Amino acid sequence: MELVEQAIATPARLAPKAEAILTGALQVFLARGYAAASMDRIAAAAGVSKATVYSHFSDKEGLFAALVARFAEQKYPRLFRQSAPHPPSMSPEILLRQLVNEVLSNIEGDGQHQEFLRLVIGESGRFPELAKIFLRAFTMQGIAVMGAYFASREELNLPDPEATARVFIGAIVYYVITQKLLHGDELIPMERDRLVDTLIHLILSTQRT
Repeated sequence: MELVEQAIATPARLAPKAEAILTGALQVFLARGYAAASMDRIAAAAGVSKATVYSHFSDKEGLFAALVARFAEQKYPRLFRQSAPHPPSMSPEILLRQLVNEVLSNIEGDGQHQEFLRLVIGESGRFPELAKIFLRAFTMQGIAVMGAYFASREELNLPDPEATARVFIGAIVYYVITQKLLHGDELIPMERDRLVDTLIHLILSTQRT
């Protein structure tokens, strides 16, 4: 199994020491970056021994994968813990609007989450495996879930549900990176409602009436 698959398969309720280790690891990763985040520093931040860290997580990469999985589970439960992110009776317009706003609210309201995203992007050049862990846990899962949803809604009349899922997620990623991570709110401001309205309009434009 890939590290991220092992991490995602971990029960949502971790042991208290494992939670403390993840919390300490996040503090160290954000403060020092991935390369300088030694297991000794992580153990000290968590208030446990290094042996305890290794008893819960095989190595630093496995610890990082578990941290990514925890972010995915806590921030986006409808995309990452259910086979379908919707009640079948809900209209696509209402569901998609809820999902986009939920994702953006979770990111906009959490500075630590934004810093973690910056960490992944910033370290991806030196540590491509970190980027792959993140893509497997977030992007690939999101594409799979949303692609299946778009395919299930025949009334949308979408020629390529998977490509539509990529466009849907890509628009959200673009907004987060430009507006929040790169401080584009000051240079290229865009109201969230404009993004949401336009994205949903594009997806629903081929809908059968």
